[in-house]
Amino acid sequence: MISSNDFRNGVTVEMDGDAWQVVEFQHVKPGKGAAFVRAKMKNIRTGAVVERTFNAGEKMARAHLDNRQMQYLYESDGAYNFMDNENFEQIMITSEQLGNAKNFLKENMNISVQFYQGAIMGVDLPVAVELEVVETDPGIRGDTATGGTKPAKLETGYVVKVPFFINVGDVLRVDTRTGEYIERA
Repeated sequence: MISSNDFRNGVTVEMDGDAWQVVEFQHVKPGKGAAFVRAKMKNIRTGAVVERTFNAGEKMARAHLDNRQMQYLYESDGAYNFMDNENFEQIMITSEQLGNAKNFLKENMNISVQFYQGAIMGVDLPVAVELEVVETDPGIRGDTATGGTKPAKLETGYVVKVPFFINVGDVLRVDTRTGEYIERA
């Protein structure tokens, strides 16, 4: 059991028969009346975000997510195949379950897959991944780092805005949370 006083970003709890993760929280102690906790909660299964208010000290069950290290193998007809690094069992994850993570997956990449009560909830990618540029307009002499941006197609098929000096074959570091270009690797 966990108390609403112990909420921190990333804590998972069971509410309404589902697993919810605390995205933001705020302890409020009004001048008159009892203290309470206002929290923004994300449903792990559906991705829906709601704001809920809890009484201070309200108890609820902690949701235990099982994180397993898995290796991405290949994609086939919209299904992404992963292999468990411990027992070599293979599973398929749909593109809907992966969400935007599919834009950053490279073959043989190790990631953490989240399970809740035996069902796949999603994947945890590293904060940044390195991907190669396979298609972009050529850079022209005189283009600067602060001059603007152009689209570049990466090896996974994802298109990102990059500075003019980036060329085909460059390896870029891309933020997996925002999908934006960080720097050349």
